[in-house]
Amino acid sequence: MNNTIIALDLGRHKSVACVFDRGTRAHAFRELDTTPGALDRLLASYPGAALVIEACANAGWVHDRAVAAGHPVKVANTAAEAWKFKHLKRKTDRDDALRLAQLEALGQLPTVAMPDPATRQRRMLIACRQELVGRRVACQNRIRALFAAAGLATPSGHRAWTEAGLLALAAHARPLAACAPEELWRGVLQLALAEYAALVAQIAEVERALDALAKCDPATVLLETIPGLGRRTAEAVAAHVGDATRFASAKQVGAYAGLVPRQYQSGVTDRKGRITRRGPALLRKLLVECAWCMLRYNGWARAVYARLTGGGQARKKPAIVALARKVLVRCWAMLRDGVPWRDEPDPASGRRAE
Repeated sequence: MNNTIIALDLGRHKSVACVFDRGTRAHAFRELDTTPGALDRLLASYPGAALVIEACANAGWVHDRAVAAGHPVKVANTAAEAWKFKHLKRKTDRDDALRLAQLEALGQLPTVAMPDPATRQRRMLIACRQELVGRRVACQNRIRALFAAAGLATPSGHRAWTEAGLLALAAHARPLAACAPEELWRGVLQLALAEYAALVAQIAEVERALDALAKCDPATVLLETIPGLGRRTAEAVAAHVGDATRFASAKQVGAYAGLVPRQYQSGVTDRKGRITRRGPALLRKLLVECAWCMLRYNGWARAVYARLTGGGQARKKPAIVALARKVLVRCWAMLRDGVPWRDEPDPASGRRAE
């Protein structure tokens, strides 16, 4: 077994490597550029050494390059409790690199799974669509604010963004250079409408690419059998859950998405608070939105929601979050067993989704 650990604190332009010996605890630091060439030279100096990196934007290509060079690689979960050092008086890149190496040497390094390159690219595209949708909503709000400031009404709801609605909005717009000083809002409106049209076209382009990937992905096709769960949520669950067998239980799946409550236990005190919010925020957001939608189309979801709220109107939001967790667990069970949606688990199978 190679006793050398290379712990790499990755920066956008510069990185710090801590070369650590498991047996003697001796260590030395090296600074390098965050480039493929500099990484290759570092790894070539220590053949077979274990590489430890933090989960960050650069982690993907660093992981792939090190694995291709024959190095075992671990990716540290910086959100885990073992990696929190809130009360340290000094924090430097060297300290972070040394801490990575020490935790790995002790066998206490909290790790996360690194998806394959294709899955990482798909997640990036899903996140890109969400960002574009957010920018589209912000643009819509800006357009409505312009009309409100001018004392004009806009069509309510989605009607404002239909073809007829956009034509009605555009009738008030003018080129900015042609606007009088007291009507500059019309020029700003034209710019906002142009931005909105561009965002709509970009979203459509991204969705076409996502649809092509979804049609070729058996996991997404399987999850689309769930009533009330659309393609955008199905592809996000499939991309983030990945290999369903990597989770041993439903609790692990809920914890991965940050949909389980925080817990504080000491002596006779045992309190549970809000959800942890760890893991992929985009996945949580889509699952919560999907949970609201499923109340209209899915009888199982309505029954679970009614049980969680006691049939009343109290604690609706906590009930929706709990329903979102149950939906994720059901999705995981479907991917694990390779079976389409059914309203209730099969008693004869002996396996339950939760």
